[in-house]
Amino acid sequence: MNEALPSVAWHISTRSNSNGGSCVEAGPVLDGSGRVAVRDSKDRAAATLLYGARGWTAFVNGVKDGTFARTDP
Repeated sequence: MNEALPSVAWHISTRSNSNGGSCVEAGPVLDGSGRVAVRDSKDRAAATLLYGARGWTAFVNGVKDGTFARTDP
């Protein structure tokens, strides 16, 4: 069972393109919890990921420091 998601201040990624490519939206959940919601902007009815403040900070830092960098052979 999915819980109802409170209001979110959605922001589309600046890396998303306008021709139907990879589109991600993220934003703070406006309930004072510090959580951040992430969703596929092409399928807004699909699942939404929720990160706690520490988890989101760790994810963003990992992106910045290359933890998730692509390593194609």
